[in-house]
Amino acid sequence: MNIEDELFSQLISRAIDEMPKRYIEHLDNVAITYEDEPTPHQAQQLHLRGDSLLLGLYEGIPLPKRGAGYNLVLPDKITLFKLPLLAVSHDEESFYRQVKHTLWHEIAHYYGLDHDKIHEIERNWR
Repeated sequence: MNIEDELFSQLISRAIDEMPKRYIEHLDNVAITYEDEPTPHQAQQLHLRGDSLLLGLYEGIPLPKRGAGYNLVLPDKITLFKLPLLAVSHDEESFYRQVKHTLWHEIAHYYGLDHDKIHEIERNWR
């Protein structure tokens, strides 16, 4: 399966539009972007092994850790990685579901949730 960058961008926009407003309306100073895959620097920082798939990444200062001195800083960044997302998808619809889920996951990190809390929330969805 091949997803052109323009379609990937459209799917990310659609996922943002479909997010509950309470998750999106308080995103402050956050850029949402995409790349084909993590950079060597990102992989090194996260200690990724060669067989690891990183679907998305939040880089920045989570909302609960922003203090009174939080100003004049570069935006936080949420990056979705197209090739790993394609690797775990079997068609365009499953790709979109992965994009939407990964975006939610990274937004949860912005709100200060760690992986344990995120997985607990996800278990309650089922």
